[in-house]
Amino acid sequence: MAWKWRYSNKEEMEDQNRHQPGLTGLQNLENTCYMNAVLQCLCSLPQLVDFFLSGHWNTALRVEIGESATVFGCLMSDMWLGEYDYVSPEAFHSVFGKRYPTFSRRTPHDAQEFLLCVLEELHQAFKESSRHRASAEASRGSGSGTSIIKQLFEGQLSHRITCLKCKTITNRPESFTILSLPIPSGRVCSLEDCLECFFQPDTLTWNNQIHCCWCGTNQDATVKATITRAPQIIIFHLKRFAWQDKHRRKLSTTVCYPFNNLDLSPYSSTFLYNNAVYSLCAVVNHAGDIDYGHYTAFCKHSATKHWYSFDDVQVTRIPDAAVQTDTAYLLFYTSQGF
Repeated sequence: MAWKWRYSNKEEMEDQNRHQPGLTGLQNLENTCYMNAVLQCLCSLPQLVDFFLSGHWNTALRVEIGESATVFGCLMSDMWLGEYDYVSPEAFHSVFGKRYPTFSRRTPHDAQEFLLCVLEELHQAFKESSRHRASAEASRGSGSGTSIIKQLFEGQLSHRITCLKCKTITNRPESFTILSLPIPSGRVCSLEDCLECFFQPDTLTWNNQIHCCWCGTNQDATVKATITRAPQIIIFHLKRFAWQDKHRRKLSTTVCYPFNNLDLSPYSSTFLYNNAVYSLCAVVNHAGDIDYGHYTAFCKHSATKHWYSFDDVQVTRIPDAAVQTDTAYLLFYTSQGF
């Protein structure tokens, strides 16, 4: 009630937001709400904001492939100047579209797919490429390198695979930047329910059998994933789009997610317990159906600690309670242990 009294109407609320750093809208370039929502979330993450606004990105940039990162940095700078109600992401869209032609067309796209490409593009642009590191990686047969993106967003899973015939156990590592979580059937569930589904043991049979080196043949097996390296920022993709009878449909299940103290220790290796507690910092929402949907973002401002809704050019402060919606699609959490 106190919040409603302070902001009695939408115009007054928008006046409070005007010309504050980090509260800048993005112009829709025609069906680019998916891009705007993801960019708002990325440009609200304190660790990434500090990297770009401090100027560190200039010295880390691989100029020969860093055009997308350069226009991203310029866009973030404009968004944090505090001089504009909204800015145009035209330059970023144009440059990024040259690298990823799929996104050059001004048609609807999936926000999660776009986010994966942006993170990969920024990783490549800032990947350490000194001769010493390049030589060391060449000798190991590795070219992955490290970057600010890898340091902030990359985690690692270990898949424990047990052959059901000989009981031999093998562990296979897998890096990730986004965890795509299944949504249990029903009208309401929790994020923890989604995590339980993702990390529960699975049985591999028929065409999914594994080749057991000990048995020398394909065998049924069980597989269970565990987080062995937790990222500073973990992104969850709620798999709302599913196939049913050769048609894609959207799951409207309400997924309840915590704001603070998300504990990932039940799904992590023992030594990760201290860094396994996370707080929500941004959300990408998808409203509507598959063909006529609209993306928006909720972001927690790093300075004011208030939540704001970003709907293309419209930026509005919202109460904490409004952040919990049944349209959440991507959830950004930052670790309390870093």
